[in-house]
Amino acid sequence: MAGMILSPEESPEANQHLQLPQQQLQTGREAASDDDRSVAADSWSIKSDYGSTLDDEQRHADAAEALSSAANFRPASDYSSDKDEPDAETSMLGLQSYWDAAYLDELANFREHGHVGEIWFGTDVMDTVISWTKSLCTDVSQGHIPNHVGEPKPQSVEQDEKYLSCWSVLDIGTGNGLLLQELSKQGFTDLTGTDYSEGAIDLARSLADRDGFSNIKFLVDDILETKLDRQFQLVMDKGTLDAIGLHPDGPIKRIMYWDSVSKLLAPGGILVITSCNHTKDELVQEVENFNQRNIAISQEPNATKDQETHRDHPPFRYLNHVRTYPTFMFGGSVGSRVATVAFLRN
Repeated sequence: MAGMILSPEESPEANQHLQLPQQQLQTGREAASDDDRSVAADSWSIKSDYGSTLDDEQRHADAAEALSSAANFRPASDYSSDKDEPDAETSMLGLQSYWDAAYLDELANFREHGHVGEIWFGTDVMDTVISWTKSLCTDVSQGHIPNHVGEPKPQSVEQDEKYLSCWSVLDIGTGNGLLLQELSKQGFTDLTGTDYSEGAIDLARSLADRDGFSNIKFLVDDILETKLDRQFQLVMDKGTLDAIGLHPDGPIKRIMYWDSVSKLLAPGGILVITSCNHTKDELVQEVENFNQRNIAISQEPNATKDQETHRDHPPFRYLNHVRTYPTFMFGGSVGSRVATVAFLRN
């Protein structure tokens, strides 16, 4: 393994996690040539259909200002698009050019051999995320805000359809779209997948057409500069925040990520994040930092009405996390390879 993250100490009830990032999230694909790395590093702001990820100057400036006062982050001036290659805290996986090339390869493999491409985190994790999310949404639909979601409760197909068909779902960084296919099998019907890589969307559409999931909508869209004009009751993220954090401007882009997700998630909706680079506690702390930032903005004299609402109602609160992933002991700490955490939109 390329590295690991040890979570801080916590009470037994919190079920401490130890993260072992997948090797590919730390180092990128071994097959990438020196020329590929150079091109990718020189063009990390490569434009998608909607333009460069940094052409919204005001949002970038706001994020940079927030970071300048955070002791745990480097100032924005330390980041440069002229890097010869990503440093130790970044990776090729943070660059859109990497994903464009990767999905062109996977699309070609699908057309030639019918391969579905890589299932991020593996099928076991995806199956766990699907069943756990289904149970969580069912509980919320019944008016329960659970403190713990354990094994999925057996229910009839009719009950599943009754509770889940009303949930609008957005999968950000959808890749090959297989997560949405599995959610469709469980009874979710209003399904949308977005990715900033056009090759990923082409692959997802091709797989959905082949497998009979014509109800799933796939759109080219950058979560950091989303053009979506609707809100969703369930937003899924399986590795997208991880990849954003590996960009040379990762800390700034993570703030932009939370700003965008808070606008896309409807009040009372649920955000489910699956990460192999962060523990449950680290994700909860990041959300708390975002909430505190919004509270501070709401108290400024020139705050807008929307910003003022965050004074008493922070955007997110922790709801639950998966407790069933396999664990192991390392250095006296209990850990798991991946964390899945749900947050409620206030």
